[in-house]
Amino acid sequence: MTAPADKLQPRASLAAECAAWRRQGLRTVLANGAFDLLHCGHVRYLEAARAHGDRLVVAVNSDRSVQHSKGPGRPIMPERERVEILSHLWMVDRICLFDEPTVASVLEELRPDVHAKGTDYTVETVPERQVVRSYGGTTVICGDPKDHATTDLIRLVLDRFGRAAGG
Repeated sequence: MTAPADKLQPRASLAAECAAWRRQGLRTVLANGAFDLLHCGHVRYLEAARAHGDRLVVAVNSDRSVQHSKGPGRPIMPERERVEILSHLWMVDRICLFDEPTVASVLEELRPDVHAKGTDYTVETVPERQVVRSYGGTTVICGDPKDHATTDLIRLVLDRFGRAAGG
């Protein structure tokens, strides 16, 4: 088992490791997301993703990428802390950061057997499905229904705090 501090890898060395896993007959799964304010929906998604293979790589959106997609004030947790938390989860074997708007370049570089996306997608709506198909990989949808979202948690906390502060 890899120590948590060693799970974050540069993409180039991770690509070599993924290729070595393929040669060993191991099935690699890639899951991706911001993972801002880790919650049970994230854990269920990652556990379900891991069930589709022997190794789970998690591609984490960089701070710049999250801010671009989610807006000002996000992420709540900086990338180094999001990576640190993820690195302590048993089902996560490796982590890489990505700065691009989509995970397509990570998929092209690492070529995982499976690209796992959450239930807020269907296989047909995953933007990178053609990339995965082009090298012979599979796209799967997994995790629990999208009943948890960091944006919703932030809104809930603000609503509760606002009511409590208002008396």
